[in-house]
Amino acid sequence: MRIVLDTNVFISSFFGGNPKKIIDLWKEGKVVICLSGPIIDEYIAVLKRLGLEGEPELKELVDFLAEGFNLIFAAKTPSLNIIPDDPDDNKFIECAVALDAELIVSGDKNLLRIKNYLNIKIMSPKEFLSYIRGRS
Repeated sequence: MRIVLDTNVFISSFFGGNPKKIIDLWKEGKVVICLSGPIIDEYIAVLKRLGLEGEPELKELVDFLAEGFNLIFAAKTPSLNIIPDDPDDNKFIECAVALDAELIVSGDKNLLRIKNYLNIKIMSPKEFLSYIRGRS
């Protein structure tokens, strides 16, 4: 299953809870994370801003990213204007569209309000974990 992780979910995974469970599913090969240049840039900028650069979990994730472990990268994404309130969030939908992702996992109210875009589901981490358990 191809998914896009909003930055808030990716960053929250360092602190445990449902976001960490989603990263664990990725590490176990149960989901494929879809990425684009703008998403990776935002992940890195936020991690640096939070001072997580020297953390062992970050090194492990960077190693997975470098290996391309269960990842798909979009070289080019469409330019969409779905979220006029926060246009920076459009990059997650653009990536999902470009890579035919099944869903976006986010804690962002602007994205969650959409719920579905072109058959791409948008769910909170808790909703996603329930959804994926139901598919097993």
